[in-house]
Amino acid sequence: MIFEKTENARLGEYMLHGVHESGLRVYVFPKKGFSKYYAIYGTAYGSLDREFIVPGDSEKTVVPDGIAHFLEHKMFEEPDGSNAFDRFAQTGASSNAFTSFDMTAYLFSCTDRFYENLDILLDFVNAPYYTEENVSKEQGIIGQEIRMYDDDPEWRALFNMLRALYHNNPVKIDIAGTVESTAEITPELLYKCYNTFYSPANMALVLVGDIDAEQAAKSVDKYVTVMDSKRAERPLADEPRERVQEVVEQKLSVSIPLFRIGFKESAPGSTGEELLKKEIATDLLLEILFGKSSAFYLKLYEEGLIDRTFGKEADLQTMYGYTAIGGESRDPHAVYARVKEYLNEVMQNGVCAEDIQRAKKVLLGRHLRMFNSVEYMGNDFIRRVLNGCEPLGYEQVLTDITAEELSARLKEHFDTAHCVLSVIAPM
Repeated sequence: MIFEKTENARLGEYMLHGVHESGLRVYVFPKKGFSKYYAIYGTAYGSLDREFIVPGDSEKTVVPDGIAHFLEHKMFEEPDGSNAFDRFAQTGASSNAFTSFDMTAYLFSCTDRFYENLDILLDFVNAPYYTEENVSKEQGIIGQEIRMYDDDPEWRALFNMLRALYHNNPVKIDIAGTVESTAEITPELLYKCYNTFYSPANMALVLVGDIDAEQAAKSVDKYVTVMDSKRAERPLADEPRERVQEVVEQKLSVSIPLFRIGFKESAPGSTGEELLKKEIATDLLLEILFGKSSAFYLKLYEEGLIDRTFGKEADLQTMYGYTAIGGESRDPHAVYARVKEYLNEVMQNGVCAEDIQRAKKVLLGRHLRMFNSVEYMGNDFIRRVLNGCEPLGYEQVLTDITAEELSARLKEHFDTAHCVLSVIAPM
């Protein structure tokens, strides 16, 4: 594997990027003098992938909700009855995995024996083992996890918001699925999903630390084999602009009402720099409008309508996108009304240049601090790589965004005619 070097002189950072003969993309971010190492191995496959066409097939494959998350759980189990967690524990590494809407990733961090740990990671992710017995056992375990999330106020506030926003996009479905859907999962379905989405050409490996790229490449050669590089067809959901319902409320065991105000991405499908620009523009607007130094936040805080739990997030990916703000409030409906009124005012009056520059400094500072953490770097870059973004391109895109682009993004995304309110109220 041949590595190419890409530098960002202004950041003082560089990366080595190579494509293995299997199609696997490998990114190494050398951090000379760092005592900690981090590796994350991800595939562009998540809970949204419930319908797809396998390369070579003419018919669409439909799988049970939650199968991507289920597959991730089963990857750690090995034929001799042991599991990959035990192997990592013997080398002193900390390991984990996660499934999101559009990605599954396996990771470890360590301070020693990095290449040995990299071998373990590449070995178990490339050696699936599913049987009727271990699938049946896992169905019970995941069923308990699903029931736990059913009673989690934060989780329910989010997914109630998504269900109010989305008609057809499977982003509204819990990542773990339901007890009923996971009961339909079989070893045959798991192998089909694995062979479809865990092909090296659909995956990426990001390594951060004081790493020798050539030595890491030897591990890739050892465990990653050439497979069919064709990718499954995954059509975008036919999603109307309109929301499903404006307000949804559920009662759970909370002492103070919890709320989320959501905005749906009107034009998903972006990749690469276009997606990155959309993400940064949205984050800038969130900081300007609802950041803890914004006039709006301070006013509502002084009035007692919100407290320090108030926060904001944007999750914008190729297959879906949404923005949410929220926290705890004695009167979520009053906050919602004020947010809509405020957004309409800003759309009329525009965003001032001073606020834009302040927000750019906040985002740039946050981005620069990321380079002090191997974990933050790895988690951020694996997502960008799988979305077709240039990992070191964030700072330039942030710098280049104009006031006109922010104004257009404000009107496109923060449309008060289509936003929703999700409330978790005390029982």
